Amino acid sequence: MNHPENISHSQSDQLHIQTDVILQKVVDAWTELQAQQPLVHCITNSVAANYAANVLLAAGASPAMIDNPFEAESFASIAAALSINVGTPTSEQMQAMQISAQTVAAKNTPWVLDPVGYGPFLKWRSEMVDQLVLLNPTIIRGNASEISALAGNQVESKGVDSVASSHQVYLQAHALLNHCECAAISGESDFILSKELNHVIQINGGSFLQPKITATGCALGALIAAYSAVTTPTIAAISAHIHFAIAGQLAYEKASSVGSFNVAFLDEIYQMNTDRIWEYSDIQIFNL
Repeated sequence: MNHPENISHSQSDQLHIQTDVILQKVVDAWTELQAQQPLVHCITNSVAANYAANVLLAAGASPAMIDNPFEAESFASIAAALSINVGTPTSEQMQAMQISAQTVAAKNTPWVLDPVGYGPFLKWRSEMVDQLVLLNPTIIRGNASEISALAGNQVESKGVDSVASSHQVYLQAHALLNHCECAAISGESDFILSKELNHVIQINGGSFLQPKITATGCALGALIAAYSAVTTPTIAAISAHIHFAIAGQLAYEKASSVGSFNVAFLDEIYQMNTDRIWEYSDIQIFNL
């Protein structure tokens, strides 16, 4: 892994050019999201459903929270993307997840797997996640503890919250690229591991208040799915994380307490534009 202190001037110039190319693709993806307003099929947890739907609407997508097995196949077949989040699974939801994932896999529709709470203490959901991984999700995203455990490492977690840092874990997540196009790890800095680019993209920004708001990570997974409907998996993951990072940063400049920040964050998701993407994006690129 190349770290910034080990990169030569020529490599630095090349990575700067790559950064500009990536940001232009992010701008293009955001523009397409506004134009296409893709229909995103979300099977998410009871805590996150309303918030994730509002984030998708604010960002320009069209959410549908269809989570029962009787409608899963028909709806997954018409959706532009699928987001599966195992945060508070029920038996019927589990069936809907399997049916929907199988349907979109057969149609080559992009889908995102968010393995909330994955680990040895929540075996029922973790076994379902293992089955879903075998269907090759387009993108796997989660916090550091979830991604590390899913990649086969022994880690500690605090319920569904991470006690590991994204910086510690991104090297461990490489194995997940055997099952997906890219893996995304959220944290103080976010890391996107891309099979397409053969690079790791670090995304900085946001606010320490984001983890204080219920379902921000779950909503991020849904937004990645929305972007995946209009661009490549890697650019989708990068675009959604940049969207969140900028919104978090700008929201904190206006509101420094949890309640007001929550409202300001949703406003900033809605008020994103191309100028803000160019001005506030903070990314670094490393070789895998």
